[in-house]
Amino acid sequence: MSVKSTIDFISQSPEQTLLAGEHLGTACRGGEILWLSGPLGAGKTVLTQGIARGLGIEKTVTSPTFTILKEYSGRLRLHHFDFYRLETQTRDPFAEFEEYLSPDAVCVIEWAEHGQALLGEHYLRVNLRYISEGKRAIQLLAHGSEYEDLVRRFQSEAFRS
Repeated sequence: MSVKSTIDFISQSPEQTLLAGEHLGTACRGGEILWLSGPLGAGKTVLTQGIARGLGIEKTVTSPTFTILKEYSGRLRLHHFDFYRLETQTRDPFAEFEEYLSPDAVCVIEWAEHGQALLGEHYLRVNLRYISEGKRAIQLLAHGSEYEDLVRRFQSEAFRS
């Protein structure tokens, strides 16, 4: 599948990464799959904390590295997956992943490349790259027309005057 909408930007601080996530969460309408990719320490969990804030979630969001999945409720539900340690888990998220795809929820997946077969052809890939202390390169890649719309809503939210 070709990528039609791409946004690249630099976050100058963890606070800006959090705010970018908040704008992304605000732009979500439900049913979205957000694939977060980047090395350890790139800001995936910080971005997810912002997404949660944009979804109206007040509970503290932490990485689900050792549990694979954490769930939160707000304007939309958030299913926060981390596939980094899948091979060491007894729980099989692949067997139940589709149960979490619903119009009243957003699935955020850290290390989704470990479960790429689950994603299908439609999702938003968010690449995060470490530049320096606090500074990150962030790239949004839309896979599917609904995610092109999400990227446009994100731009509208993020660059609102």
